[in-house]
Amino acid sequence: MFKAFFIGLLLFSVSGSALAEQANDSKKLRIIALAPHIVENLFAIGAGDNIVGTVDYADYPSEAQSIERIGGYYGISLEKVLALKPDLVIAWKSGNQSEDLAQIERLGIKVYLSNPTTIAGVADELLTFGEFTGNIKQSQQAASAFKHKLNGIVKSQQDKKNITGFYQLWAEPMMTVSKNTWISQLIETCHVSNVFAQSVTDYPQISIENVIVTKPQVIIIPDEKSKTPQPVVNWQKWPEVPAVKNDQFISVNADLLHRFTPRMLDGLADMCDKIDASRKQIKSTQ
Repeated sequence: MFKAFFIGLLLFSVSGSALAEQANDSKKLRIIALAPHIVENLFAIGAGDNIVGTVDYADYPSEAQSIERIGGYYGISLEKVLALKPDLVIAWKSGNQSEDLAQIERLGIKVYLSNPTTIAGVADELLTFGEFTGNIKQSQQAASAFKHKLNGIVKSQQDKKNITGFYQLWAEPMMTVSKNTWISQLIETCHVSNVFAQSVTDYPQISIENVIVTKPQVIIIPDEKSKTPQPVVNWQKWPEVPAVKNDQFISVNADLLHRFTPRMLDGLADMCDKIDASRKQIKSTQ
């Protein structure tokens, strides 16, 4: 799933108003959803039945597991796309292969790019999907609930003292996140200063030495589902890192934090709670 972060970009779009008009027709919009978060968000607004095809790792909610698979981060089957006769393909701007999407458009199928770049952007996407499918009321309710929950988390963190943290996005090669990513936004919501926030690229490849120099007080490690488990980094070799010295490692749920969906806030609340526990332990050692 993580490899999809680095597949090429595409700048295709489709008129939301045209799709909204179609949603008002008696015919149900047939949608192919090319990312797990798109599937989740459609289900969140009551439009799961509109999905006729999706990709690997689209496993939530449980009903999504019965949707036909047409590919994954490695590419999609155009033959399966055509066989499903979709009215719309919703793709992830930074998570699907640009050539696949270009071919879909050349076949005359409308493509809309999902591209939330902020935490609050999830609510906007829910509303957009509601317009596409005609599920206006459900999308408004879902978006409102998301905003309310997010505001509650932000308020609960507003008086917390900042600590420094390293987000170990990937172990081999070792990678992290910069300030331009929504993952960094999530970390900062918990009042953690991302030690690699100023990196030039969004998902920089780094070395152990880079981490040692930044001296993070906590190390956050996402639990990533993968058919090929990542190697475990033996951080105990580097006790000069404050997080290692004080045993401040935090495990978070990547399935929640790495998807632009309402469930992302469950992962955020859990991460903030764990960071707060680390914050208290760090204070007790000072």
